[in-house]
Amino acid sequence: MTKERERLFPKPHLLAWDQEYAHIRWGGPASIASIKAYLPEGARVLDAGSGDGRYLKELAKYFRSTGVDVSFRALCSSKERLVKNGFLAEHVTASLQTLPFRNNSFEALLCYGVLQHLFFSERKAALREFERVLGKRGLVFFEAFGTEDMRYGGEVAAPSGKNPEKNTFLRQSGIIYHYFTKKEILSLFEGFEVLEFQEIKKEKKFRGKRYIRQQFRAVFREGKV
Repeated sequence: MTKERERLFPKPHLLAWDQEYAHIRWGGPASIASIKAYLPEGARVLDAGSGDGRYLKELAKYFRSTGVDVSFRALCSSKERLVKNGFLAEHVTASLQTLPFRNNSFEALLCYGVLQHLFFSERKAALREFERVLGKRGLVFFEAFGTEDMRYGGEVAAPSGKNPEKNTFLRQSGIIYHYFTKKEILSLFEGFEVLEFQEIKKEKKFRGKRYIRQQFRAVFREGKV
């Protein structure tokens, strides 16, 4: 299995997720209220970067759901948890850059906290795949951290054999973190109509000091009007 994974995901920052999920603790199910507001029950939904199923577990209650992730360990954990609770969802090990689904397979796609772990060319490739697998006027629910976030910084990261990328850092785990600006997100989703765009800032206190957590959350629709 290890050799097969290395063949499918030769980049270290993707392979690192299996090790990461060896010690990530289940954070419980996450709310999908904002997603339910947009979609009819039974819609075909892809959780792109589904991890251990925090969103997929809830999605499976209402939609025909599929989770895709580079971590086989996370997907196994997710599948076991769903089955234990009486829910079903397809689980697929794959990269967002080469999604193994037919054109127009889904009516919506969830991508929360995932594109921030990819390099620029990988993010662009993922967006091309999003457009391909989404049906006409399909929706993308997006979330990522911004450059004002308290965790911004660290060792600058670069794709193999290339120059370092702006606002992109390598953690000790081997995972990369890219921090977005609003302009950058809108450029990345230039082929989509913007239905919602929020900047969320929360203040955190640690050892008497104040820090900011900055997130961007958006809903995009495939194809500009």
